[in-house]
Amino acid sequence: MPPAPRSRRSYDQYCAAARALDVVGDRWTLLIVRELLVGPRRYTDLHADLPGVSTDVLASRLKDMEREGLTTRRRIPPPSAAYVYELTDRGRELLPVLQALGTWGAPVLQERRPTDAVRAHWFALPLLRVLAGFGAEGVVQVRLAEGEFHVRVGGEGESYGDGPAPDAPDVHLTLDAETCVAVGRGALTVGDGVRAGSIDLAGEGVLAKALRAS
Repeated sequence: MPPAPRSRRSYDQYCAAARALDVVGDRWTLLIVRELLVGPRRYTDLHADLPGVSTDVLASRLKDMEREGLTTRRRIPPPSAAYVYELTDRGRELLPVLQALGTWGAPVLQERRPTDAVRAHWFALPLLRVLAGFGAEGVVQVRLAEGEFHVRVGGEGESYGDGPAPDAPDVHLTLDAETCVAVGRGALTVGDGVRAGSIDLAGEGVLAKALRAS
């Protein structure tokens, strides 16, 4: 009897990289992970922050990700009573993968094209890596013209979220998107940006002092 057909395409290679790509190699999958690293998101939120994805493709990818154990779907209690998608522990393990991709892709992130969409929290991934390198614990609130996001380093690990931090930040950074890209690429330190006047930094804790001195 012939083998049952696969529900998804596979590279059929006994290789960890190939097996990983069997799971996350489809178009949009890793960008959905990027959005869910922010925290639980409704389908409409995901669709709004993934410009260009069709509703059919988004729904299909979410089903695939749930089947592969990367995401779960749960209902929020009233008064919202909406469904949200969130990453499992297995899905959250993709954070360093996305950070590595962002580092690799940073040299080709030149001038913004007229067709480029942008969301403030997309800048969190490279900035998170930079801030974690200081070895200090804290929450950093970042304000761009495009919006706000926050990152958390040290302590229980690295994470980021869209909008204001749920608790009082240790550091406030205000800068433009181009400066944020330069910091994420390592072309500019936060301290140099503060001294040049391109970054406004508020905060007096250990992390704030380390950033000023950089």
